Amino acid sequence: MRIYQRAPVRPQQLWHVVNRLRSRWAGPLYVVALLFTSTTQAQERYRVDWDQVAVETLEHFQALLRIDTTNPPGNETPAAEYLQHVLEREGIAAKLLALEPHRANLVARMRGNGSKRPILIMGHTDVVGVQREKWTVDPFAALRKHGYIYGRGTLDDKDNVTAGLMLMLLLKRHNVPLDRDVIFLAEAGEESFATAGLKHVIAQHWDEIDAEFVLAEGGGGVLRDGKAHHVRVATVEKVGRGVRLVAHGTAGHGSVPRPDNAVVRLANAIAKVAVWTPALRLNDTTRTYFERLAAISTPEEAARYRGLFDPEQQPEVEQYFAQHELRHYSMLRTSIAPTLLKAGFRGNVIPSEAEAYLDIRALPDEDMEQFIERMRDVIGDPHIEIVTGRSWREIAPASRLDTEMFRALEAAQARVYPGAVTLPTLLTGATDMAPLRAKGVQAYGIGPLAEETEYHQGGGAHGDNERILERALHDFVRFQWYAVLEVAASR
Repeated sequence: MRIYQRAPVRPQQLWHVVNRLRSRWAGPLYVVALLFTSTTQAQERYRVDWDQVAVETLEHFQALLRIDTTNPPGNETPAAEYLQHVLEREGIAAKLLALEPHRANLVARMRGNGSKRPILIMGHTDVVGVQREKWTVDPFAALRKHGYIYGRGTLDDKDNVTAGLMLMLLLKRHNVPLDRDVIFLAEAGEESFATAGLKHVIAQHWDEIDAEFVLAEGGGGVLRDGKAHHVRVATVEKVGRGVRLVAHGTAGHGSVPRPDNAVVRLANAIAKVAVWTPALRLNDTTRTYFERLAAISTPEEAARYRGLFDPEQQPEVEQYFAQHELRHYSMLRTSIAPTLLKAGFRGNVIPSEAEAYLDIRALPDEDMEQFIERMRDVIGDPHIEIVTGRSWREIAPASRLDTEMFRALEAAQARVYPGAVTLPTLLTGATDMAPLRAKGVQAYGIGPLAEETEYHQGGGAHGDNERILERALHDFVRFQWYAVLEVAASR
């Protein structure tokens, strides 16, 4: 009996098959074949022992969580030094870039052949503060419990830092030939956009991080009943702008009420701003987001999301969002939230001034001068002064959806999270991708998935008992690996 052994399929043969399919069936079948060919060439060459990677990922993740980098004051240098030690132990050169000794940034680079521009993988090592009495566990113990890892920074942003570290280690160990440099930046001070963090790196060390694409925080996704439902990739974000309302009146004794009481004037102004609904505006990101979300939603939800594209249905959908889907409501417009009040100094004195702070998150294309004038009209009180401040980060355009990087993220999603869909997303918050986008870098926010109930029960980023699913962390490491291979590995 003769035994025939199948010869290995060469890339040229695969391309021949693709071209034959292309000539016979244009469209979806060709796209599928092309994706199969590219992912086969770029991804299947490297046989990764993911069980062993998971063990090491957990080791580094817990070590980083146990380093208290609360900002303020930050003290990120010990975390940067830990990363530097791990990288250099593997033969990967890593630099510390520090404006302040205790707030170092780390940068490392895997060299490619230079045929394409670099890709930057970025995460920040600082974390926000904690109220320890509100936590049921030590926020810096990196406790493993019931399939979760608890700790400040598990979701913001030592998950991205750890995934970036593992990416560099795997590229080195598998000796991956690269068409483009892969740069890893662990930055300090993101939570306050500190001068010593990315600002310093951009101003003084731009050549160390100049790239075509960047992957950073800001994305994530939803697990519904344990299965991936959708993966969010952040492509644009709102612009934070602080505004103060200052009410003026006449001071007097509290026993004699006055019609020009500054506190009353301020309260009336806040009430008017609170019920004001700035106009809804869709852009490429939000339009695609709701179109794709409708495709994977229940019929009732789908009808609601598609209703956003019908002017007659928009008011009803907006009203529903305002009550039940607050994040979606904010994604559609420039939002205003009163957050701070200051008035008076004694209980029996009517103050001459009262002040409120408004947290405004503007759509990137918002004309803020016109917006403030409209707010002035809404308030309708000449005794209310509106004091504007500068935006917290640069105003930047959205990253495109037609790039090699975005397509690679979609392909990685299909591989790691089959059955889900990729949703380009507008962030209502702020990240350090904005100053990079302002310099022309195509930046995409990614992150691990979480159970849908987590968004309603706390435990998320900046929350008490912040935690991450262990399986979500390991899936995220794989997701980033496949996406970077697709755009960086030589064919």
